[in-house]
Amino acid sequence: MKILLVTRGSQGDIYPYLALAAELMQHGHSITISLPRLFEEQAKALGASYFLQSYDDIAGMVEGNPSTKDLLDWTARVVDSQFDEMIPLLEEHDLLICSNTEFAASHVAEYCGKPHIRTCYAPLIPGKRVPPAVFPFLKPPYFLIGFQWALLNAGLNLMVKKNINKNRAKLNMAPITDQGEYAPSNAHNYLMFSPHLGETDTEWNYAWSIGGYCFNDTFPYNEIALKNCMDFIKKDSRPTIFFTLGSCNADDRDTFCERLFEICCDYNYKLVVGCGWWKVGTHLHNQDNLFLLDSAIPHYFILPECDAIIHHGGSGTTHSAARSGKPQMVVPLLIDQFYWGSRVAKLGLGPRSIKIKIGKKALEKKILDLVKSPVYRQNAAALGEKIRNEQGIMNICEFIEQFALKNHVGLKTVNLPQ
Repeated sequence: MKILLVTRGSQGDIYPYLALAAELMQHGHSITISLPRLFEEQAKALGASYFLQSYDDIAGMVEGNPSTKDLLDWTARVVDSQFDEMIPLLEEHDLLICSNTEFAASHVAEYCGKPHIRTCYAPLIPGKRVPPAVFPFLKPPYFLIGFQWALLNAGLNLMVKKNINKNRAKLNMAPITDQGEYAPSNAHNYLMFSPHLGETDTEWNYAWSIGGYCFNDTFPYNEIALKNCMDFIKKDSRPTIFFTLGSCNADDRDTFCERLFEICCDYNYKLVVGCGWWKVGTHLHNQDNLFLLDSAIPHYFILPECDAIIHHGGSGTTHSAARSGKPQMVVPLLIDQFYWGSRVAKLGLGPRSIKIKIGKKALEKKILDLVKSPVYRQNAAALGEKIRNEQGIMNICEFIEQFALKNHVGLKTVNLPQ
């Protein structure tokens, strides 16, 4: 079977697809993966066919504070590129699998007459029981969930519907009225997160499945950096806190890191800073209780050796922290990070989310709670065991193969499984 994989974003978005591609190749399938240019080396190492997206995806996602006009203009260019790039690729493949950020995907699949699996790293399916996972003002308990979805769909239509219909007209396809309804209705929605960590809604009126997060523990990494980090963590019995903002940028990132480091000094904790794309913490001087991890290392090796984890709340990092079985606390900055922060608190894995502008005294109280609470440790350990047993990559591969059998891959008309 010839499968086209398409994804965008940062490491937490790309690495699961690389892991999925590798496993599908092991199953004997022919794979082409479309991804941002930043990940070309990883695509080469994979050994699959790959296509580098023409637009500057990463810059548009994580840099600066774009205005509404900037965001609309960028999204319009992205949608045009998706139509231009995906159609000739999909025509040569049997099946399309892509992340929910590929707004043109369902339309391209319809045009090409190919089945489509839409993956989500959060419960991004409209419904009445689970709120949108992309609202920064999301707070439990959840009220007016239907209204929140209507508001989100209105914003999505403002961003993409005009451009989507422009491209559909070029292809002699009828216009759509609601992208928020069209996308999940014209694909099978596969949730790439743990059912023990995220939420699902048994009343969703769309085809959906869930199989767990696809951890990538094998991407190339600096072995010397890993050894140095592990030596630092294991050199003595002082509690170790791991902190990272991943690929995210924030004006107060270094100030927050300074406050965190001061508190660790006050209580004689060790601090490992995953510097990420924005070199967080690199202005600090290495000391006896500070280690700056300035290269990408699989969380699989490091997080289980720490005592507590503080992070931005990306789906990948939240799942990695949960899998480690250690308490965690989220400093959400954008999109679904607020949702994952709320889940961490609700499941008793750590304190409620904090703002990156939090003062030192308030942060100190939160850190002491995070490190010392036996309830967080117990809950995190129990959830970690569940997630370690999920086998997310194998689950989605088995689903893809069953999906292909049920839907007679290559036919013009596809009946999606319920």
